[in-house]
Amino acid sequence: MSGSIPVSALTEASPASPVVPGLSPSRRAWLRFKRNRLGYWSLLVFGLMVLLSLAAELVSNDRPLLVRYEGQFYSPLLKTYPEKVFGGDFDTATDYHDPFIRQRLSEGSNWALFAPNPYGYKTINYFAREPNPSRPTMDNLLGTDDRGRDLLAQLIYGFRVSVLFALALTFTGVLLGVITGAIQGYFGGRTDLAFQRFIEIWGSMPELYLLIIFSAVFAPSVSLLLVLLSLFGWMGLSDYVRAEFLRNRQMDYVRAARAMGLSHWQIISRHVLPNSLTPVVTFLPFRMSAAILALTSLDFLGLGVPPGTPSLGELLSQGKNSIDAWWISLSTFAVLVSTLLLLTFMGDALRDALDPRKAER
Repeated sequence: MSGSIPVSALTEASPASPVVPGLSPSRRAWLRFKRNRLGYWSLLVFGLMVLLSLAAELVSNDRPLLVRYEGQFYSPLLKTYPEKVFGGDFDTATDYHDPFIRQRLSEGSNWALFAPNPYGYKTINYFAREPNPSRPTMDNLLGTDDRGRDLLAQLIYGFRVSVLFALALTFTGVLLGVITGAIQGYFGGRTDLAFQRFIEIWGSMPELYLLIIFSAVFAPSVSLLLVLLSLFGWMGLSDYVRAEFLRNRQMDYVRAARAMGLSHWQIISRHVLPNSLTPVVTFLPFRMSAAILALTSLDFLGLGVPPGTPSLGELLSQGKNSIDAWWISLSTFAVLVSTLLLLTFMGDALRDALDPRKAER
């Protein structure tokens, strides 16, 4: 009949078709991720926050980005200049917040280009109009802490420390978890049994007590904290990878690879591991959230980063000790909660995008 529609056309136009020609599985997963608007915008906002924190020296710094003084250009951001260079009397490093230096840099054709927030995380505002901690003003947009340091600079640099620490801890935890889970799931038998007994013993060790002991024996440092937390952060992910390997090693393509004479490493790296990474990728945002929360908690207890390092946990501790200074607790709590919420939304969207049951056209 002239008005009939071919069956093939109906099949191609069916919305239940799970495969889109010309698109790889990763491309389809990315399109499903973008369709989750909350997760997609959370990724964009979190990425922008990370980029701003990585460029913290350009956003918040007590040194000018560029200075023109008496016809010559200087870059205090890259080099430390003595005070005598700008008409001072001493050979010490220039304090660019000194009213005398500010006056010298604004006379005639002289000028100085400062960052949007002209304070570093160590800068103390000696010219604050109120005693420390001082409330938000035009000079310090979020106020100062109990030492007179700018709170906005503390948050920017503290967020960078937290994110970089979380990335490092997530990377080491994922690496150890994938290796141990792959060995257990692929070989099974006595190897799996021995690893399970070891994980049971290792997981029963008191992690907090070990952190307290090592903090008392060794000087506190970010590297020491990273090593200690990495020793325990891989076990949760190892169970998921083990389960995926136990399931995938029975597939026909693995049996065919064994029949073709491929080595264990070739089978794991080429066939089993790529098909077992779904839980690894799905849990990455949640592991970062746990790492940020762990670092903040340890800093709050005084067991985290060394003194003088910008830290969100230290700011929360200051807010607890200075209840009247509400701006310290409120701003730090807002940064911490917004970061955890963004990572949670990203994790939910990533989980839905990689869920095969939701893989629709």
